[in-house]
Amino acid sequence: MEVWLNSNSGSSHEDVDFYFSQEGSETSIFTKEGFLYKGHSKIGAHVHIDSEERQQYARSLAGTVEWIYLTFEDWSMIPIENIVAACDHTPTRIAAEIIEPLQAHGAGFALEIGVDALVCSEMELEAALIVKSLRSSTEEVQEERADESLTETLPLSQVKITSIESGHTGDRVCIDLTSLLEVGEGMLIGSTARSLALIHGETIESTYVPKRPFRINAGSVEAYTLMADGSTKYLSELISGDEIMVVSTVGETRICTIGRLKIETRPFILLRYSDEKHNQAHVLLQQAETVRMLDENGAACSVTELCIGDVILAYNTNETRHVGASVSASSVER
Repeated sequence: MEVWLNSNSGSSHEDVDFYFSQEGSETSIFTKEGFLYKGHSKIGAHVHIDSEERQQYARSLAGTVEWIYLTFEDWSMIPIENIVAACDHTPTRIAAEIIEPLQAHGAGFALEIGVDALVCSEMELEAALIVKSLRSSTEEVQEERADESLTETLPLSQVKITSIESGHTGDRVCIDLTSLLEVGEGMLIGSTARSLALIHGETIESTYVPKRPFRINAGSVEAYTLMADGSTKYLSELISGDEIMVVSTVGETRICTIGRLKIETRPFILLRYSDEKHNQAHVLLQQAETVRMLDENGAACSVTELCIGDVILAYNTNETRHVGASVSASSVER
C-alpha cells in the first residue's frame, strides 16, 4: 500500500510514496477535469462520491483504468467497501482520500483487502504510515502462511485412556477465536508439554445449548497449548490477539487469532492416557457433554462418555519446554 501526501509545506518524508498537488508538477500526482495524472501521464480517474450514481460510476471503471482516486462529499466506509469489492481481481487500484486519522485503518483494511493508496494531509500522515506498515507486515505473514499451509501437518498419534477420575473444581478456560472452526478441528491441549490432546471445537449441535463454532472449551488454567509459532503457552497466559494453532483430525494446521477468553470455575474430569511406548500424560477438562475429544477414526466423543481403553488423538513430542520454547534438556512431568 502507498501513501500520497497532500502537502504544500515543501517538507519531505522518507516513507511517503508520492506527493499530491492540486496544481500539478513533473514529479507529483494531481487531478484535472476528472482524471488522475502523474506528471504528464494520465493514470486514472478522479471520482468525487456525492451520490449513489457517482459510486456506481466508480464501480463501473473497475478493470478499465489503472487507478481510481476517490474523494467524498461525506466520507463513508460503505462506498469504499463497494468499490474495493468491484476492483478485486482486476488490475485497477484504488486511492482514497482520508480527512481524519481514524479513517486510515478503515480504508486501509476495507473488506480485509484495503485500498492501494491513502491520500492524506500532514494531520493524517502518521496514521496512514502506521497502516502502511501494518499492511506490509500482514501481506508478508499471509504469503508465509500460504506457503506453509500447503505442506505443514503435525503427526498425530493414537493414545489410550488409562484412567478417568474426578478433577475436582478449578478454573476453566474457554478460548473464543476470531475465525469459525470446521467439524473435526480443534486445539492441542495438555498438562504435559510432551503430549497435547486434540480438543474439538464446539461445532456440534447439543440438545441443551447452541453450538459455538468459534469456541474451544480448552481446560484448566495450568494446561499447555500450541501457539502459531510452535511454542507453547499456559492457558492462563493467553490474551486476546494471540495467534494459536488449530489442528484437524489428520494433522492439518492453520493459524487463528484469539478474540476473547472466558475463565470460570467449573468441575473437571482428569483423563490419563499413554502411548504405544507407555509414556504417560494427562489432561484436565471440564465435566460437560459439549467438551469433546477425537477418537482414532476422527469422530468427536464427549468427555463424559469416554471409557478406559478408548483411543484418542494426541500430538506427542520428546521436547522439554522452558518459557514455552523447546530446549534440549531432560525433565519429568506427572
